[in-house]
Order: sequence, then structure tokens, then C-alpha cells
Amino acid sequence: MNQYGIELDIVVRLVTAFVLGAVVGLEREAGDQPAGLRTHIAVTVGAALFGVISTEGFTAFDRPRADSTLQADVTRVASQVVVGVGFLGAGMIFRQRSQVRNLTTAASVWVAAAIGLAVGVGLVAVAAATTLLIAFSLVLLKPVRDYIGRHSARSRRVSFRLAPGADPTDFLRRLEGRDDLDLKDVMYEKADGQPVVVVTLETRGDARLTTELATLVRSAEVEKVKGL
Repeated sequence: MNQYGIELDIVVRLVTAFVLGAVVGLEREAGDQPAGLRTHIAVTVGAALFGVISTEGFTAFDRPRADSTLQADVTRVASQVVVGVGFLGAGMIFRQRSQVRNLTTAASVWVAAAIGLAVGVGLVAVAAATTLLIAFSLVLLKPVRDYIGRHSARSRRVSFRLAPGADPTDFLRRLEGRDDLDLKDVMYEKADGQPVVVVTLETRGDARLTTELATLVRSAEVEKVKGL
């Protein structure tokens, strides 16, 4: 197989990885997981490219031990890049209260390293195809991600500061009786002598959850609602 045929075969592998990663990512996105559609695509395509580089990118240096006194395991280059960039990506990820930040950024940096390594070993067409796939997932798939978010279950940690005289038990009982909200992880606190109910609320989509919170704010027994 000539070089064009080899690179075409590799591009087909990357597209396959893109599709498979998207299938997993869509399921995770619908489940409101921190690592969703775009993160899974970036990781899957990046891993596929690292695998291709390790098996196809260094064939020019593959020679029998008897033919040369100089022996080099050139595939270790790719493995060290994976480890090094993995630490770099891990440093970008942080948790802010109930939200995990920068997962997609860490994954995109990781796959960018794979793209650079591919270019370095001469697989330019493969690197270009990977770049297009990742750009497509990060830019053009954002509306798809937003659509899924609007139609899948979303949760938010919320605190309800009750008005003077309000009974936290009665308020929580009425909150649990609503069909449009699911309650999880209920806690009671005090703030300036006033009872505060802290609870995780879940509903279908952020827009609907915001609407339900606005309804609760207008309740006479609620003095203040704050999304944590």
C-alpha cells in the first residue's frame, strides 16, 4: 500500500473513533456528566491518533537488531508525550463547588499534542484530518450540546432562606410534593438566625429549573433563593 493509501486508512480510523466517541459522549451528556460529548470525542480521537503514531509513525526506524549497533525504541516518544501532556491536562481541571471545570480544555490540549506529534513524524494529512474533527466537535457541535442540555435532566444545589415564622419541615414537605422537581441531599442550616434549607434540585433542563426557582422565590415563606 502506498503512502496515500496508508494515510487514507488512518483517516478512516480517526473518523471511526470520532463516531464511537460521540456515541459515548452523547450518552454521558444526556446523563449530565462533567465529561460529555466534546470531551469524549477529543479523548477518543486523540487516543486513536496516539495509537496510530506508535504503530505507523516510526516504521522508517524499524530495523533488525543485527543490522545496526544503534537500537532505539522510538515508540517511547509517543508514550512519554501521552504521560507528560496528561499531567498538563490534569493541572487544568478543577472543581468549583458542584461543577467540574476545564475538562474539554484539558482534552483538547491532549489531542493537540497528538496532532503535533503526527506532523513531526510526517503524517501531515492525518494531523490535518484530526484537527478538522476536533474543530468540528468544539465549534459546530456546541449547539447540539446545548440542545441536549435543554432536554435532559439537570441538577443544581440551591439554598432557600425562609421567611420569619416559616416552618422548614412544612416547606420541605411541599417541595417534595411537586411533580416537576426531584429533591436530593437535603440539609438544614442557620443564617442570621433564619432557617435555611439547602437541597439539590433536579428537573428537565436548566431553563425549566430556572423557571421553577423563580416560582419558589415568589413564595411568601421564602425570603431568598440562591443557587450554589
